[in-house]
Amino acid sequence: MKGVILQQLMLETVLSPALFPLHQSDIETKIVVVIDILRATSTICEALQQGAVEIVATATPDEALTYRSKGFLCAAERDGVTVPGFELGNAPQDYSRELVGGKSIALTTTNGTRCLRMSTNAHQVFAGSFLNISVLASYLRREQKPVLLFCAGWKDKFNLEDTFFAGALASMLAKDFPSDCDATLAAMHMWELNKDRAADFLKNASHARRFQHLQRETDIDVCLRLDAAPVLPLFKDGIIRNLSENMVDFDA
Repeated sequence: MKGVILQQLMLETVLSPALFPLHQSDIETKIVVVIDILRATSTICEALQQGAVEIVATATPDEALTYRSKGFLCAAERDGVTVPGFELGNAPQDYSRELVGGKSIALTTTNGTRCLRMSTNAHQVFAGSFLNISVLASYLRREQKPVLLFCAGWKDKFNLEDTFFAGALASMLAKDFPSDCDATLAAMHMWELNKDRAADFLKNASHARRFQHLQRETDIDVCLRLDAAPVLPLFKDGIIRNLSENMVDFDA
């Protein structure tokens, strides 16, 4: 019996989308947490916190635009910048309650929305960020399902910020979720060594340098706000909605 419990509570980490196929054999038994800290999953959390009704994760900008005739706000980002012709890009601070409250959004991003779509066959799929880390950790403890932390990286490559967050979430879950996954252990070590200087540490990341070039340096601080958007963005049938709004007796 003890072995069965350990298997149920296993936690693994995927460090880039290129490695995700190695974890698909039993994906239907796992809760996948997609992590794109800078910025897609942070933006998704903020949009729901500010009252967005739903977010459709589309594959391309052209697909996102097909929702405009249905009354959706259309948001698209490629290579860190807003695609011309769209109301929104991929920065949390742009998703104000005045703009997105009560609205549906069609969103496509360079990395994050792609990873959500890759995870479709999982038991459940959530967007994870520092903005919702505590409520997400509480939910995962309660569900007691195996968890796969899926780092979106950058165009199939490893990045610092997503692994850093995976380490933070894994550390919060460590007492309940055993792990013999080296990627998880490395992520936890990265977090423990740098958690007291998170912003300074992530300024070394390649994406931070992209932000400097784009004059978006403040986006890092926005995306590091702990529990600023305590929502549970559940991705199901191509649509992201806030699960916590529909849950009774959920104690975050």
